[in-house]
Amino acid sequence: MLIKDAIVLRLQNICRERGIRYNELATRSGVTPSTVYSLMSESRRDMSVITLKKLCDGLDMTITAFFEDDLFRTLEQEIR
Repeated sequence: MLIKDAIVLRLQNICRERGIRYNELATRSGVTPSTVYSLMSESRRDMSVITLKKLCDGLDMTITAFFEDDLFRTLEQEIR
């Protein structure tokens, strides 16, 4: 799994667990809903660390806690 896919899956899992919709996540995080939906798109391969930090803030968690998940332990090589 690539890092972007792991981040999206982690965000989806957290939102599902907490019953948070993407629009609510956007509002809590101070970003536009289109930013969140665009980030979740499979076709988009890049993302900003600043945006991810804002989403973590909106989820009331540290970025360190966000990455403390098994999803990030076995990532594929990004360089091809």
